[in-house]
Amino acid sequence: MDLGYGQHYRELYEKHWWWRARERLILSTLEQLRPDGNWGAILDVGCGDGLFFDRLSKFGDVEGSENNAEFVSTNNRWKNRIHICSLETFQPVKRYSLILLLDVLEHFSDPLPCLRRVLDLLDSKGVLVLTVPAFRCLWTAHDDLNHHFARYTKSSLTQLATSAGIQIHRSQYFFHWTFPVKFILHLKERLIHTSPRVPKVPSPWLNETVYRFSLLEQKIFGVLPLPFDSSLMVVGGRN
Repeated sequence: MDLGYGQHYRELYEKHWWWRARERLILSTLEQLRPDGNWGAILDVGCGDGLFFDRLSKFGDVEGSENNAEFVSTNNRWKNRIHICSLETFQPVKRYSLILLLDVLEHFSDPLPCLRRVLDLLDSKGVLVLTVPAFRCLWTAHDDLNHHFARYTKSSLTQLATSAGIQIHRSQYFFHWTFPVKFILHLKERLIHTSPRVPKVPSPWLNETVYRFSLLEQKIFGVLPLPFDSSLMVVGGRN
């Protein structure tokens, strides 16, 4: 992630409609998957400043890994639960019953070792929840700003996960309405060069309207899914 982006990430995560709507979808998915008695140990890979920890902690004992110390604030009450290291060098003394990889995989030039390492950290009946940006045709300057290497489809991500030894239990696209918007932006940027810029939180009325619309879309297309979107979520585990 771009450092300038990282410095504004807390405000975006807490206020921007996209992050708020994505969090609602993830929480809803975890509620559906939650085993009796909750999960045991939970690992949030690429957790940044642990912004998801407050809500995630109701599902189990939360930890995170983050490879950039600059993204972890010194006054963070969760900082003792955030391991500052790369995923490759992370050496816990236990395995995790739930691992989250939320918009992280696209930052790896070679994602296969990352998924294999995640599988090593997952216990025998553990659950992996993973989100990624979808469809290469939606690539914009925002992907450049975030240092992305890829955008995925259900097919390409399933093939990659299977190669890593992960069995996909379910997959779904989300943020359907943003697909045509981002596709038009992609075409525009092919004609007119655009420098990457850190996103801003929209005006309150627009931000809340788009957030509510995104939640409505999740309800509708959770029942009647479409074969395209700008983001993808998969749930998997060991074979």
